[in-house]
Amino acid sequence: MGGGHMGGPGGFGRTLRQDSSVKDHRLTPGTTRRIITYAAPYRFQIAVFLVLVVLAALLVVATPLLLQRIIDDGVAHGDRRLVIVFASLVAAVAVAEAVLNLVQRWFSARIGEGLIYDLRTDVFTHVQRQSIAFFTRSQTGSLVTRLNSDVIGAQRAFTTTLSGVVSNVISVAVVLATMLALSWQITVVALLVVPLLLLPARRVGRRLAGLNRRGMELNAELGNRMTERFNVAGALLVKLFGTPEREQAEFAAKAAGVRDIGIKTAMSSRVFFAALGAMASLATALVYGVGGLLAIDEEVTIGTLVAFAGLLGRLYGPVTALSNVQVDVMSALVSFERVFEVLDLKPLITDDPDAVDLPQGPLSVELDDVHFAYPRAGEVSLASLEGGASAGNGDRESAARGSGGALDGDGAVAGSEVSDPEEVLKGVSLVVPPGTMLALVGPSGAGKTTLSTMIARLYDPSSGTVRVGGLDVRTVRQGSLHAAVGVVTQDAHLFHDTVRANLLYARPDATDGELHAAVRAAHVAPLIERLPEGLETVVGDRGHRLSGGEKQRVAIARLLLRSPRVVVLDEATAHLDSESEAAVQLALDSAMVGRTSIVIAHRLSTVRKADAIAVVDAGRVVEQGTHDELLDAGGLYADLYETQFSAQHA
Repeated sequence: MGGGHMGGPGGFGRTLRQDSSVKDHRLTPGTTRRIITYAAPYRFQIAVFLVLVVLAALLVVATPLLLQRIIDDGVAHGDRRLVIVFASLVAAVAVAEAVLNLVQRWFSARIGEGLIYDLRTDVFTHVQRQSIAFFTRSQTGSLVTRLNSDVIGAQRAFTTTLSGVVSNVISVAVVLATMLALSWQITVVALLVVPLLLLPARRVGRRLAGLNRRGMELNAELGNRMTERFNVAGALLVKLFGTPEREQAEFAAKAAGVRDIGIKTAMSSRVFFAALGAMASLATALVYGVGGLLAIDEEVTIGTLVAFAGLLGRLYGPVTALSNVQVDVMSALVSFERVFEVLDLKPLITDDPDAVDLPQGPLSVELDDVHFAYPRAGEVSLASLEGGASAGNGDRESAARGSGGALDGDGAVAGSEVSDPEEVLKGVSLVVPPGTMLALVGPSGAGKTTLSTMIARLYDPSSGTVRVGGLDVRTVRQGSLHAAVGVVTQDAHLFHDTVRANLLYARPDATDGELHAAVRAAHVAPLIERLPEGLETVVGDRGHRLSGGEKQRVAIARLLLRSPRVVVLDEATAHLDSESEAAVQLALDSAMVGRTSIVIAHRLSTVRKADAIAVVDAGRVVEQGTHDELLDAGGLYADLYETQFSAQHA
């Protein structure tokens, strides 16, 4: 365990790779108490682990002392039996150390992996509870880092860091006590070299921490570039607009930066450890020189001199590691703090303690004087997770897309922050009776998509009330609401999995009969029959192995399998060609039969079939009525019809 030799398990080599800036970081009050709470289930394992660490640390002086006895009591007196006995004990100590290390490693793994499991599952579960606004602002990579790097860094507090500190402190104390007991004169000589070890350790440690930090940044940039170029959408963009020479040159430049910083780091480490080795050799020379003179004067024995040489290697390693122990400890604690930062972010949308399920049967939808402004960043996200989200207004759309965020169909980035958030919806009131269809039309940016998100409770209104089945959605259990309200967007998302898995995601307990019925109703059965492995065909990243129309029909089949009582269609055919649009429209017609439907539409036939049409402009409903009524009124709908729909009607 820790302290065996310089730069070894004592942990100093790892300390050099930590960022020394964390030692000045001020922890959030209560962090330590919460860490102890996570450690509580493992208190027995931690106690046994620490006992093993202490025993291993105590054994560090055993071998040098046994070597002393072999020389002074065995060799010096020609006692063969003692030589054999003590040599056997040296072997026994080696075996004991190996066994201790194995058992210690087992406990360390149990504690560490258990903590990783607890932290990861807690963070994952908590992140899943966040509102959609959280995901529109947060970078996916930053979230993954919290689940990986920070969680692993946090568990080191109870394994590597804890064991290293305890082991090194005990090792230094025991070795110094043993050395003083053997000869205070030689001990003083040995300690003279300690400042020569600590000064370069701290200086080079800071330099290596800086190099390592820069190396991590460069590696992250390289990784992000590969991620962007290797996903389907990125690869397609490169094929269409990029050039191999430019891509290769830019990648090579970033890779060269990683290479160069790696060389600097490796050489700095090598120079440092070479210097430490030289200092250790100097210390050994001093000990043998002074100790040899004392041995000649018979003030110490030859065995004592040999023991000192063995103890030196067990002293300098732990001492140099302890010189930077604050960096180790704070690095682990800061990792915990970063994990707790995510866990402390309260979800914007939560279930009321007295939440109820929706009533059975057909459901009405009602919006009563609904006002809404997107929440500020501080209400829904963390600055450390946003990355590009802090960009200027002109970059917000790309930042949202880059982080996997949801882009409002009206052109507004959901969750985007402005200094004084402007209302997107301004007193909207609508009623959709059970089993009827309402079409929402209006210019881009009018607030149609934002309005539809209120129904599925992806956001709560700033004021006013949204009711489904006569109940305020804020009083309805989210699980019940989402089971009753199905949504199909213009960009249907499919997981990198089989068609079957993507369909069953909506209803894992569905039978094969129900699955095939949904497929037929969505008019996607012929497509599945043409796929090489039918339902077991993997659709690729984001479903890119399928065309836009095929993805939409699979998404509609998924919705039909869920069998919601309210259907929200957000321009589900907006970006399709005529043939695909016709096929998807057939599937949508099946999806809306007998259900309460809210359709954001651009297609004339869909609008004309609606029981009612609401015209939305600048966050307000400016007109309501049937197709013919609105045309006769000669208002905004008539203008939209003239500019957008007449060509389709012709």
